[in-house]
Amino acid sequence: MIRHPLHRLRVLFLCAVLLAGGCATLQPDPLPSWSEGPARQAIVDFVRQATDSASARFVPADRRIATFDQDGTLWVEQPMYAQVMFALDRVRDVVRAQPALAGEEPFKTVLSGDRAAMAKLTERDLFRIVAASEGGVSTDEFQEIVKRWLATAKHPRFQRPYTDLVYAPMLEAMKYLRANGYRTYIVTGGGQQFVRAFAEEVYGIPPEQVVGTMFKLNYEKRDGKPTLMQAPEIFFVDDKGGKPVGINMVIGRRPQAAFGNSDGDQQMLEWAAGGAGAHLAMIVLHDDAAREYAYGPAAGQPDSKVGTFTQALHDEAKKSGWIVISMQRDWKRVFAFER
Repeated sequence: MIRHPLHRLRVLFLCAVLLAGGCATLQPDPLPSWSEGPARQAIVDFVRQATDSASARFVPADRRIATFDQDGTLWVEQPMYAQVMFALDRVRDVVRAQPALAGEEPFKTVLSGDRAAMAKLTERDLFRIVAASEGGVSTDEFQEIVKRWLATAKHPRFQRPYTDLVYAPMLEAMKYLRANGYRTYIVTGGGQQFVRAFAEEVYGIPPEQVVGTMFKLNYEKRDGKPTLMQAPEIFFVDDKGGKPVGINMVIGRRPQAAFGNSDGDQQMLEWAAGGAGAHLAMIVLHDDAAREYAYGPAAGQPDSKVGTFTQALHDEAKKSGWIVISMQRDWKRVFAFER
């Protein structure tokens, strides 16, 4: 008997949505941007063990927490962190509000436009510029300033907005974890208020689930309205050993999974891997100069002051059973706009 093609389509549709008559439910691949291999399999195995109540490594729903570094783990950090680029662009506005800074370093060098001189600015200089970029405005004003900058700023190599330069495989990993009961947090050395301005729209992570470097806030009344004003002074640095401390302050629980890409993430990975039940520690190795960047100096990659991943950390990762993600081998695509 010849059946009409529409009949077959109806049968396939029913099989896809119902568990009946021996038809298997068709499930889309949750990690399509990941190549088959140990890294992808580690994520799948972790989720399976953590969510299987019969498993010795079962993790109760209220303890399912995963933390992600941002720069170099979720989006591009070369040739310079996005927040530093934002802060450099903010210098003229900062000096306009505080004219005395025009004659002070490092602001004087930035205002000169001398790129050779700017390239010699120290980490301390850049930190002062970042601090100044956050001070003197309310938290609400700062959020709008960041959003306006992200709407117009473009990465110098890719000529795309920074929010386009998010790693597709990591977005998939976060969604996959959330679909299996995990709460996902960003734990970054970057400014907490800066990342909170876009984390929900870009990553699906609400502002209360962002842990970062904190600048001082002061409660004031402005025009009779309660306001939180940002000060250009450090309250807490969320980097290296500060990451587990920040996790404890904001989250209050040890994560079961942690993702990073540099020496600044080592202690967070150690903290996650040291807990009971299923745990997962993964670290991204940037070894794809064609599609993104190659730097380390781990695994023979070029050295870098931005997002440094040393050979010592690479060796420790292997020794501890952490998964080193090779961008070149483990990711079919890097960015969502790739086809």
